[in-house]
Amino acid sequence: MSEAIIHGFVLAIGLIIALGAQNIFVFNQGALQPTIIRALPVILTASICDTILITMAVLGVSLIVLTFQWLQMIIFGIGFIFLLYMGWSIWNSKLSKDNSVDKMSVKKQITFATSVSLLNPHAILDTVAVIGTNAIRYSGHEKIAFAVTCIIVSWLWFFGLAIVGRIVGRVDTKGKWMNRLNKLSAIIIWIVALYIGKELISIIL
Repeated sequence: MSEAIIHGFVLAIGLIIALGAQNIFVFNQGALQPTIIRALPVILTASICDTILITMAVLGVSLIVLTFQWLQMIIFGIGFIFLLYMGWSIWNSKLSKDNSVDKMSVKKQITFATSVSLLNPHAILDTVAVIGTNAIRYSGHEKIAFAVTCIIVSWLWFFGLAIVGRIVGRVDTKGKWMNRLNKLSAIIIWIVALYIGKELISIIL
């Protein structure tokens, strides 16, 4: 069982540490929200979404779902629209000198966090192709240990990412770097959206 735990830990760290729309959004909200408690909707949503994806991958359900081309088109299409809007919203979010900003509502935080978690082909394909296929080698308690380890890494990562974002936000009292981070975040999210659009076109054609 120890092998499955170590394997799950290393694999999960390797996948989640990559720069992407999900990580950027969690970090961004950790920095912009007045307290870490106010960023909990984003942290919990991202963690729960990853838990769902990992569980589906280990059980083999997600692989079955992705065999339906029409379902892929729906997921990629909705994801493309959501990320375009999300990038626009973050781009136009300006932090003032007194470090105040129009904070996202809880509903908006949850909606955006869900979109970058479940409607992101990178996250879905990484979970299915990497975690799902690696889980095949285990069974019984070892498979459970492997899955739980991946899930725990995901939860700890998002909490840690938001906390680091909060520290950066407090240091940047004038909002200079956070405004730049907003622009960078928006650009990366738009790049992901373009990638999704490309994948959508390839599916249609």
